[in-house]
Amino acid sequence: MGFFKDFKSFLMKGDIVSLATAVVIGAAFSKVVNSAVNDILMPVIGIFTGGTDFTQKFIALDGESYESLAAAQEAGAAVMTYGNLVQAVINFVIVGLFIYLFLKAYENTKKKEEAAAPAKPAGPSQEQLLMEIRDLLAKK
Repeated sequence: MGFFKDFKSFLMKGDIVSLATAVVIGAAFSKVVNSAVNDILMPVIGIFTGGTDFTQKFIALDGESYESLAAAQEAGAAVMTYGNLVQAVINFVIVGLFIYLFLKAYENTKKKEEAAAPAKPAGPSQEQLLMEIRDLLAKK
């Protein structure tokens, strides 16, 4: 019975709950970013690269020349699909950019909130308090 109690308290710690929340939000954010990359940015990049589909770029290690990646794989050739690496690097840079922009906007919002918060009234200084105490003691 103690095991389940300990396990439950472990799961309910703030750090674990925060981590689980971050993972779920991260997964959803990943879907949004992947859609932005695949559906919006890659077609634009394709225009600049002449319609090149990076995922279809490969080197056949057997020295033969194949029309496409599918043809090379069908022939059983060992292939190095460097285009997948290029695509992954592009995705990584774009995800990094999205995260940077998101965090920058978050920091700007926090700065605006801090600036909008009313300043706490300045209380008397330590010297002023000591002088008041001295004056009260002198009256007695």
